[in-house]
Amino acid sequence: MKLVILAGGFGTRISEESAIRPKPMVSVGQEPILWHIMKIYAHYGITDFIVACGYKGEMIKDYFSRMYLSGSDVTFDLKNNTLEVHHSRVEPWRVTCVDTGIDSMTGGRLRRVRQYLDNETFCMTYGDGVSDIDINAEIAYHKQEGAYATMAAVKPPGRFGAFTLQSGQKRIQQFHEKPQGDGAWINGGFFVLEPQVIDYIDSDLESFEQGPVQRLAEEGHLVPYRHAGFWQSMDTLRDKHVLEDLWAGENPPWKVWKD
Repeated sequence: MKLVILAGGFGTRISEESAIRPKPMVSVGQEPILWHIMKIYAHYGITDFIVACGYKGEMIKDYFSRMYLSGSDVTFDLKNNTLEVHHSRVEPWRVTCVDTGIDSMTGGRLRRVRQYLDNETFCMTYGDGVSDIDINAEIAYHKQEGAYATMAAVKPPGRFGAFTLQSGQKRIQQFHEKPQGDGAWINGGFFVLEPQVIDYIDSDLESFEQGPVQRLAEEGHLVPYRHAGFWQSMDTLRDKHVLEDLWAGENPPWKVWKD
């Protein structure tokens, strides 16, 4: 099974970082968040990746090029203009980087990678979110439901501490440090899709989350896979710091793989 990673947006809400690199290349620890996402899926046996590039996509291609060379023994025959790789110690991944346009929306990016997909079920996610979601369980649920599209539904963490203040009281009765959000389920960005989903996308300028997903829902082809565990996107610099702090700890919650 293949995984499509949407990695072409401008990342305007984290412009402190995205001004010089695409958001999927913003680091968490020593590696970009894109690497963390791929490690999650590789843990579940998905190692064939299609990265839908756009803004500063050349940096993503350069990253995998450098990963390949730096993790291998190589011979550069300058006289004959050849390069020979001897022993490779890099991840056993197959990565296809596709230029899907600077201004394409998420639907357009998925539409543009169609030629690299086989006519079979595939996964899709965004290049800026991590989770401890059980990918294999989501795939099994998708097949059980017989849907065209399965979307991970998550409850985002609260951003600020909350407290209980009853009418007429001058003191706070109860304080909660970063409680869950408002209780609503949101799109967690981990999808399992059938190839016919791409037929619901009309143009490069269409957001996948708007027209296509709405039409799939209206026709009864969209099902939620509820994930109550850890989930965190990296929309802002604050989110990056949260992920950095968690990664520096003993058990980063999205690190489902073993070193």
